[in-house]
Amino acid sequence: MGLNSGIAWTDATWNPWQGCTKVSDGCKNCYMYREKNRYGQDPAIVKRSSKNTFNAPLKWAKNNKLPAGSRIFVCSWSDFFHEDADPWRQEAWDIIYKLPQYKFLITTKRTERMIQCLPENFSLGETLPDNVWLGASTENQEMFDKRVEDLLVVSAKIHWLSVEPMLGPIDFHFPSYINPKDDTWIVLGGESGPGARECDPCWIENAVEQCMEVQVPVFVKQLGGYPDARSRLEQFPKQLRIRQFPQ
Repeated sequence: MGLNSGIAWTDATWNPWQGCTKVSDGCKNCYMYREKNRYGQDPAIVKRSSKNTFNAPLKWAKNNKLPAGSRIFVCSWSDFFHEDADPWRQEAWDIIYKLPQYKFLITTKRTERMIQCLPENFSLGETLPDNVWLGASTENQEMFDKRVEDLLVVSAKIHWLSVEPMLGPIDFHFPSYINPKDDTWIVLGGESGPGARECDPCWIENAVEQCMEVQVPVFVKQLGGYPDARSRLEQFPKQLRIRQFPQ
């Protein structure tokens, strides 16, 4: 966690709280659960991080540790909209608002809670600050249909989807569901780690083709598997060697 993230699509990770509870099939082999169990901690208990960790982005900015324009993945070890984090979330929003030079990438499996978890004095119909990329984690068609509908209720400069682990083919309903004229981004990846479920490369290839047809930027993170998650570009078929970001 922190600076020099190993996640290919972000520059840093920030965990103002840690721990989560599983809500859908995509959570089955959660890496956070493995790591917390390794440390003898209960991964299902959501705890506020230490003061240093909670305030880390402010220190990165103050000490010039992270260049302007960097992407920060929020809550890689939790869910930003988890109900147990309700007492601390506004403090996290305050930090995000104070650092417009960074892009804060938020993704959630709890899209149904987004409306009640927005910043103070923010109203539906307004748009979140430009430095907030608001996303949903969608592992299959069922979760895509459910979570994207919730996601698009809240206006944001960038709406994005973390399709990882990808557990089946997904029809992204372009252009009727997600308007490709809006700023949209899709990250694709197979499952990794012990017990990883197979991701058919054809599912990823079809998703890439859908995005390319309507010029939605797409980022292929990995093909999945264990012990090798096949995350290096040279392991991908040529047509899947694509890692784009929104402009």
